[in-house]
Amino acid sequence: MSRELMEKVYAELHQDAYHWARQCVNYSDEQAEDVLQTVYLKILNGKARYNNRSGLKTWLYSVIRFTAADTFRSTRKQVSLDAAAEQTEEPEMNTLDEHFYASALKQLSTNQSQVLLLVFYHNYTLEAVAEVMGLSIGTIRTHYDRGKKKLRQILEKEKNTTYDFK
Repeated sequence: MSRELMEKVYAELHQDAYHWARQCVNYSDEQAEDVLQTVYLKILNGKARYNNRSGLKTWLYSVIRFTAADTFRSTRKQVSLDAAAEQTEEPEMNTLDEHFYASALKQLSTNQSQVLLLVFYHNYTLEAVAEVMGLSIGTIRTHYDRGKKKLRQILEKEKNTTYDFK
């Protein structure tokens, strides 16, 4: 990737990329910054190459997702029980509603929460989500449908109200 294209990625997509990285690492600001730094280094070193088969943002989100998964896998093996207990802190939220919805999303499977975040928060189509996650469109549709149903149940249970997700 040319330096000009890397600068374009950083200038136009950094904020969105940071939010996605943060969501991929359970809202840890420090880990999100580490993941993004690793992603940018992969891009500059040519380990992650953009091949124009998908949108630039879709490709970048995919690289972030796989880098976050690799980081989580490697750090999970090294964390002691005391450190793991400290890492269960709740994310800092601006309002109670944000905290409520973040905790509801944590009750879903990783794939379900990532699909719903990409669709509803980042405005991706299911086809684009399939590209980002490296899964088939049928699998993505299953995670999407099951995630919506489970999220609806969680929210209705917690707030005793009915939600209509489309």
